[in-house]
Amino acid sequence: MSSTRMMILGLVRWMQPVHGYDVRRELLSWSADKWANVQPGSIYHALRKLTEEGLLRAVATEQVGARPARTTYEVTVKGEDEFETLLRNLWWNISEPTDPFTAAFSFLPAMPRAEAAAALRNRANLLRANVASMRASLDSDWIRSAKPVHVSWMIELWSARAEAEIGWCERIAERVESGVSYLPAELENADGWPGWRDGEERPAPDA
Repeated sequence: MSSTRMMILGLVRWMQPVHGYDVRRELLSWSADKWANVQPGSIYHALRKLTEEGLLRAVATEQVGARPARTTYEVTVKGEDEFETLLRNLWWNISEPTDPFTAAFSFLPAMPRAEAAAALRNRANLLRANVASMRASLDSDWIRSAKPVHVSWMIELWSARAEAEIGWCERIAERVESGVSYLPAELENADGWPGWRDGEERPAPDA
C-alpha cells in the first residue's frame, strides 16, 4: 500500500540511521495501525522489500546477547525520490478509505428495517463517544505541549468526519423507518431484483 511505503520511507528518512524496531515502535506510538492501515506485522517485511528495491540500504546489523539481530537502515537517493513522489501523490489526490461498514450497508435490504435503524443510531452513538474522546485529547496537555501542532489539526479532521457521519446515520435511520422503498419505481417489478425488495421472502438454502 502506497501510504505504508510512504510512512516507512518517511520515518527512516527522518530518524536515520535507524533500526527497524524503532521504526515499528514509532508507528505504533502514532496508532498508525488504526488510521493508516499500517499493520505491525508487515513493517519488517516492508523494510526488507524496500531494501530489495533499492529504496533503503542496510548500513549495519548487530546482535546483543540472545536478542534478535537488528538491522540499521538509511534512505537511498532512489528512496528519497520515491518518498517525495508518494507524499505528493497522497497530498494532491483523493483516495477513498476502505470501510467494512460500506460493504455491509450495500446489503441494507437484508436487514430488518427496525434493526437497521437501531444499528445506525447505535453507530451514531459510538461516533459521538469517539468525538468526545477526540475533543478531550485536543484539550489535554498531552496534545498542547507534547505533540506537533499538526497532530491536533489531524484530530480536528477526524472529528469533523465523525460529526458528518453522525448526521448521516440519523437521517438514514429515519428514512429506513419511514418505509421508503429501497428500489426506484422503475425497478419495483423488474426482473433480476428479487433480493433487493424490502420484506420479500428469500428462498431457503438447499439442505
